[in-house]
Amino acid sequence: MARSGRRSRRLVVGTEELWWFLGHRHRESEGPPVDCCELLTVRRRADHGGRLVVAFPAGPGRLVPDGFLPGGTVGLLGGEPVNLHRPGVVRALVDAALARGWDPGSRAVLELDGWGLLPTTGRPDGPTR
Repeated sequence: MARSGRRSRRLVVGTEELWWFLGHRHRESEGPPVDCCELLTVRRRADHGGRLVVAFPAGPGRLVPDGFLPGGTVGLLGGEPVNLHRPGVVRALVDAALARGWDPGSRAVLELDGWGLLPTTGRPDGPTR
């Protein structure tokens, strides 16, 4: 379900004008635990069907906003948190997705595991802060 008031932010990569926003989803499981997943969605333009979804699902040693961390923050246990609200972080993730073959002009939806892209975003004192 989309949150009302969610706004896309603009990011220019080369000659491409991309729009991105953050979201959060839950996968209900039996019993009290709910699997949280922070989502970064990037699309070429509002009327274009394709998009990139970089997913950061919760798991052992993986920290996502679940009431403890602020929204848009992910990290690995013992590591520096990464603020997905930072344009430099989004740019690094987009660059990593482009290197893995994402085509912003495609109408397909590509979902990538963000945990595998984190090491490519640079050191904690680089674009992640």
